[in-house]
Amino acid sequence: MYDSTGSIKAMYERYAATRHSYLNRGRDSSRLTIPTLLPDEGNNSATKFVTPYQSVGARGVNNLASALLLSLLPPNAPFFRLVLDEAEERKIEGIDPKIRSEVEDSLSQIERSISKEIESSNMRVSLFEALKHLIVAGNVLVYMPEDLPVRVCRLDRFVVKRCPQGYARCIILKETVAANMLPPAIREKVMAGMDSSKEIVEMYTKQEAIDLDTVEVTQEVGGVLISEVTQRYKKAEAPFLALRMIRVDGEDYGRGYVEQYYGDLSSLEGLTKSIVEGSAAAAKILFLVNPNGTTRARTLAESPNGAIREGSANDVSVLQTQKAADFSIAFSTVKQIEDRLSYAFLLTESTIRNADRVTAEEVRLVTQSIEKQLGGIYSVLSQDFQLPMLRRVMMQMSKSKKLPKLPTDMISPAIITGVEALGRGSDLNRLDLYLSGIAQMLGPQALQEYVNVPEYLSRRAASLGIDRKGLVRTEEELAQMRQQAMMAQMAQQAGPQVLASAAESQQQENPE
Repeated sequence: MYDSTGSIKAMYERYAATRHSYLNRGRDSSRLTIPTLLPDEGNNSATKFVTPYQSVGARGVNNLASALLLSLLPPNAPFFRLVLDEAEERKIEGIDPKIRSEVEDSLSQIERSISKEIESSNMRVSLFEALKHLIVAGNVLVYMPEDLPVRVCRLDRFVVKRCPQGYARCIILKETVAANMLPPAIREKVMAGMDSSKEIVEMYTKQEAIDLDTVEVTQEVGGVLISEVTQRYKKAEAPFLALRMIRVDGEDYGRGYVEQYYGDLSSLEGLTKSIVEGSAAAAKILFLVNPNGTTRARTLAESPNGAIREGSANDVSVLQTQKAADFSIAFSTVKQIEDRLSYAFLLTESTIRNADRVTAEEVRLVTQSIEKQLGGIYSVLSQDFQLPMLRRVMMQMSKSKKLPKLPTDMISPAIITGVEALGRGSDLNRLDLYLSGIAQMLGPQALQEYVNVPEYLSRRAASLGIDRKGLVRTEEELAQMRQQAMMAQMAQQAGPQVLASAAESQQQENPE
């Protein structure tokens, strides 16, 4: 068990010292991109934030967050797969060969149910906010309570302590809550040793590893430990997820993606500011009149357009900055920096189509681009976020009995996330490629001879995520149809013979 001596508040303050440098870097990155993501200490809703002179940082963060969101939670395809390992497949083969098709259908049905549950929640909105924090600050806390919407907490509201393997051993969330919003029993316990007129109290929620497979969630309000809310969860189903963008071995916190390009963003900010201020100065028009000349300044100022006045053109001149060459150099440098940042934040990518429905192939293209340019960040998030979030959702759905059951209780599916699990469409492509190869090498007749059509229809429906019940006829329905067709054919063939026999019998009975 990890060190838990003292109050949760004391632990939070002790761990906050390690967070200080990461928090400062995150705030510096936030000022150059989206200042409201991680504001300075002491800011509130009335604070007026200074907007950067350039918008490349904000556009890059939003675009990269959108691309990651499309890959992590694709709108029209499951981002995970439920599969059976070799041991589970051997169980099926030992029970009944026909169960395999039923299991595949059940797994596909479970995938659809989980996807619908995620789509009906606010998970997508919360994840988009979390991704922006990861890109800018490098750290974010995702809280998934059982009966409440998903919450996203920024870096200045939580601390984390990790083991050498990178797993979060201890997470503490700091919040403020109104005293009158607490349950009566808890409010009475909290306010017993405090000023009754105090309206706001501090609340600390700690998630700590008890052993390798269990975590415990405790809560402290106003310095009082609330034992009524203490709960234990499996490690894989923990409600708090402390996510990191870029890992550094041995560090408790991650680094932001913006931090890697802070130099370009800072240079772009300075150059853009100089260009804006210089352009404003250059745009100001000032006429200079020779005080010893014949032309009077008042006459020039009060004359309307097209008026005729006495004077000398040599007495009047226009003040100019003569900085055109300097501006051209600044513009050229800005263009180079913008090109580098556009590539880094995927602003040059055209794989994301602005449409309500995005195909699975588009999702795969975006994901491959992210993996190539971002150095495996998607793979990290698939293991740190997708897998724990999925297990948490499945746990909640199991408690509420929303998950379909497998045909047999002896089977436990495995969860696969990442690039290889962006939907079952890849299985469909391999299946069709296999069958087309057979047809090319052996001819179409081989398909009719060797391929099990009902099994093919079942696997194709599972690959597409379609419920085939009621759509594809069962073996019993096919046998009944074949029997009816055979009887109808026999009746049709026997019809003339029956009529001729009946006529002959009638003649024999009535020879006249």
